[in-house]
Amino acid sequence: MAGQFLSVNLESPYLTSRAEMSCDSIGPPYNIAMKLTTDEWTVRLDKWLWAARFFKTRSLAKTAIEGGKVHYNGTRAKPSRPVEVGAVLRLRKGFDDLTVEVLALSDRRGPAPEARKLYQETEDSQAHRERTAELRRQSRLTQVAPDHKPSKKERRDLQRLKKQSPEP
Repeated sequence: MAGQFLSVNLESPYLTSRAEMSCDSIGPPYNIAMKLTTDEWTVRLDKWLWAARFFKTRSLAKTAIEGGKVHYNGTRAKPSRPVEVGAVLRLRKGFDDLTVEVLALSDRRGPAPEARKLYQETEDSQAHRERTAELRRQSRLTQVAPDHKPSKKERRDLQRLKKQSPEP
């Protein structure tokens, strides 16, 4: 069954939204639990980043958070920080700076289309990423790639030249 449905457990203190998806490119239908409210249920920041597919492992997410690459509502955070719906996260991945708003919580890692439903990137962030990507693309055009790999003699000549030139 393609589409979404909402299942409500009246004994549970929170609602559980289960999105059931069927897509030929992904494979069999997947059930991903997404918590829409945060009553008595929290998700650690490193686990949410892993579930939202920003990082391949929780260990990489934890390392990025501890390294100051992730900011939660404008401040540095710890990996155990509970994530709230509506929070703004700023991530640095490689050359890209992302600013995303948390739309839903999940502690399970699922397919990428479901993970994208957990957050929304801000328009400013998208524009900034596209602008910096274009600048990187243009800067690569100015660099001339050599037409061949240096031979042993050419490499030694380059090393000798570098040793003779004064360092700045």
